[in-house]
Amino acid sequence: MKRFGCVEAGGTKFICAVASAPDAVTATCRIPTTTPDETIGRAIAFFTEQGLAGGDLAAIGVASFGPVVLDPAAADWGHIARTPKPGWSGADMAGAFGRAFGVPVAFDTDVAAAALAETRWGAACGARAAIYLTIGTGIGGGTVVDGRIARGHRHAEMGHIIPARHPDDRDFAGICPFHGGCLEGLASGPAIHARWGASLSDLPADHPGHAIIGWYLGGHAAALMAAIAPDTIVLGGGVMGTAGLIDRVRAAAAAADAGYRASAEAWRRIIVPPGLGERSGILGALALAQDLAG
Repeated sequence: MKRFGCVEAGGTKFICAVASAPDAVTATCRIPTTTPDETIGRAIAFFTEQGLAGGDLAAIGVASFGPVVLDPAAADWGHIARTPKPGWSGADMAGAFGRAFGVPVAFDTDVAAAALAETRWGAACGARAAIYLTIGTGIGGGTVVDGRIARGHRHAEMGHIIPARHPDDRDFAGICPFHGGCLEGLASGPAIHARWGASLSDLPADHPGHAIIGWYLGGHAAALMAAIAPDTIVLGGGVMGTAGLIDRVRAAAAAADAGYRASAEAWRRIIVPPGLGERSGILGALALAQDLAG
């Protein structure tokens, strides 16, 4: 059976795994994200320790934090693009693994890979079009249509769409270094903490922050429905672990949509938590590697 190297490359940690199928993961490890040389070097060492350097490896899939360069014709394909994460702009992610093991490397964003995994094995199985949106340290999204990741000349940046402002949230400038009050600048975990001094899950149940963040995310879901018309919108990431938030998002999406595209009952079916739980990203890396290896 083919073995695959899987890397979920996050801004705070790398998760690495060796797998032949979603239910056949034979080894995993977590590596703190420090410098590119140290972090990628430790990931390569992990795969080498698992005996993958001897040729028992079909492909490696890397699902990476972004922005990344995905144009296969670009000289810097497989690199991290301009990022606020210190030291990582221009880092050669895919090339490092390819040179170390001499196998094909599939490379995409972590959210696009998660969308692929959720469509194949998780909450979006059977969906013709599905979106995976993560709300955590950052906000990003990926779309799968007819089993394939959808993109243009580069990957989507769903977290950097600028939303209408909540009536009770007009004074907060937002934390995005590029756009200020884009969705990531207003509703990500760091934006919540900058505004209210705590994570959303740690705020009192009657704190207005719950309604404000639900309103932003629900409005964003309604906008994605208008633009892409997905069957399923999977909401992952640490912020979505807040009790009751997904119901607030569903209600806000229904209110924003006003019954034009879907009823309130339909929105409860459309907006769902990840079926794969915290494994969406790493199994997305597996899906990327499997597809590359055929």
